[in-house]
Amino acid sequence: MSKLGDEYSKEEILSLLKKNGSDPTIVNWFDQCIDFHTFPAPGLLIGIYMVDKALELLGATPGEKLYAVCETTKCAPDPLQVITHCTTGNHRLTIIPIGRFALTMNRPSTDDHAVGFRVKVDVGKLDGTPTLKAWFANSSDFDGMTMKKKLVEEILDIGTGMLSWEKVRIPVSHKKKWKTVICTSCGEPVPDNLVENGLCPGCGSQKYYEKI
Repeated sequence: MSKLGDEYSKEEILSLLKKNGSDPTIVNWFDQCIDFHTFPAPGLLIGIYMVDKALELLGATPGEKLYAVCETTKCAPDPLQVITHCTTGNHRLTIIPIGRFALTMNRPSTDDHAVGFRVKVDVGKLDGTPTLKAWFANSSDFDGMTMKKKLVEEILDIGTGMLSWEKVRIPVSHKKKWKTVICTSCGEPVPDNLVENGLCPGCGSQKYYEKI
């Protein structure tokens, strides 16, 4: 059952996808991604289509070793992790919080650059989906209390039709040797290439807590 009257559950979304004739692989991705994200956020659903399009453009499959850059922290990183297994932990996913709903995907390269594809939501293609257009613009025309189902329906109807893409060149950072040094403040070991004036980032520019 849905949590709210105007909100589709995962099972209802999967049913809509099947009725729309979606490929079973896409349906499975929606199933896995919604579970991973814990709820069917609109940005997550859009992100699934973005990953699908990027894979198509590369002629790649989820089992390949791929690299990705995501230009937002909101929702879109999760389909990349679930479908392509690009994660921050395996160093194959870079998240840049610049606020654009876009992602780039490429294969590995031994050169100083790789060629990939950047996929984005194209607002010029949303005129036929007014609810999606209002939601994406964070407009007051979108009422989250009454329009969530319509939003999901429009996302599933338009699918990859909301997207544009371009071929791009991405700089490649190859592994560099480093050694462990001790932070002069906390006394903890850190890679030497991260030290700032003798301090680890956690005691310097990226300090995020105070001891209590």
